[in-house]
Amino acid sequence: TQISDNWPGYSLDLFTYPQHYYGDLEYVLIPHGIIVDRTERLAKDIMQDIGDNDIVVLCVLKGGYKFCADLVEHIKNLSRNSERFISMKVDFVRLKSYHNDQSMQDMQIMGGDDLSKLTGKDIVGTGRTMKVLLNNIEKYKPKMIKVASLLVKRTSRPDGYRPDYYGFEIPDLFVVGYALDYNEHFRDLNHICVINDHGKAKYRV
Repeated sequence: TQISDNWPGYSLDLFTYPQHYYGDLEYVLIPHGIIVDRTERLAKDIMQDIGDNDIVVLCVLKGGYKFCADLVEHIKNLSRNSERFISMKVDFVRLKSYHNDQSMQDMQIMGGDDLSKLTGKDIVGTGRTMKVLLNNIEKYKPKMIKVASLLVKRTSRPDGYRPDYYGFEIPDLFVVGYALDYNEHFRDLNHICVINDHGKAKYRV
């Protein structure tokens, strides 16, 4: 699903959102209900591709936790209501890649259990920043690696990573909500929104 560069978004007046963010947002880019429906569709696609293999879901914290939780829940529901049962385990890793609204060159990988446990497993990664993490995972030789991301930003950079599954291709905007943050704020916002200059200045560190 592609969101064009000239898409004006939805007026904030059409939705409810935490009052402490009033004045900090430009508009709603993707409403929560559309996120939920699209995530369910991604779960169906993953179920079709994964076959009868057991999978380990590696959730990238913190920005990926809402998408990961919803995706896993949809896969579990589909598995329960189908003739084949998929065994799933979930692990977590954290990638720190932003300072304020600027992407940092040096990626920090924190947390997660011993990645050697992934040897021979099917991995579904969920999150926004993957290249560094994939390089670390691949040396353990998992049977299969698939990456699912809710968002892909449309940029002019030639090294932009394309996941195997993604919910929405969006313009190169700094977005918040649905667990995506700006300096740890806006994670409690259900919709995906574009932050304005006032919001950036208010929460800058």
